[in-house]
Amino acid sequence: MAGISATGRISIQVSLSGYSLFSRWYSPDKAFTAPEFQRRYDSVELSLLTPKVALVPDRFFDPARCREALSDVVDLEDGDRVSHVALPEFSAVLVYSLDIGESLSAMLSRTVLLSDGSPSRVLPEMYWLLDSIKLCRDYNKILASYRDGWLHLVIAQGRNLLLANVFRAPDFTTAEYFIFLALKKLQMNPEVSTVCFRTPLEADEEMSLYRYFKSVEQI
Repeated sequence: MAGISATGRISIQVSLSGYSLFSRWYSPDKAFTAPEFQRRYDSVELSLLTPKVALVPDRFFDPARCREALSDVVDLEDGDRVSHVALPEFSAVLVYSLDIGESLSAMLSRTVLLSDGSPSRVLPEMYWLLDSIKLCRDYNKILASYRDGWLHLVIAQGRNLLLANVFRAPDFTTAEYFIFLALKKLQMNPEVSTVCFRTPLEADEEMSLYRYFKSVEQI
């Protein structure tokens, strides 16, 4: 759940249409006056909801072929910059591009500083979803984020990662369809499972999920 902790940690999610803080979405212009962005923090979790991500097993990962690996699964523009971050707990590397046509995340990176004055690092939402698996208490771990027509979905059982993908979903009903389709293919029963969302949910979206899942949590 995006917000500020008592230990000097702030969590911010950025999308094309704005940013999330305290479980609410705000328009980009609000960032210039938000008092929360005028101080330094011990830890800054700055996430961009970019669909340009790919998870590569580390035994197949070649830093020199990052762009090729990402372009195999998503459409890249000529000027898109490609980066990567290791995920040793999954024996994988997340390859990504932050170039999705927005500038807010870069501005916040330079504005919301760490305690030592260094800028915050922007990482893709998929990174933070994978990092949040440990927060799910159930054996079936279903984590999602949804904004601006993109569903970011991670599914695991115990310590086994089964799925990490981004789906084009123009509305929340379509996002639910992809969640249920993935669960059906993995033979997981939503009625005995909890679905965890990192992005804020509207009341009707949460109620819709409760029709199918044992529980709905925001993390």
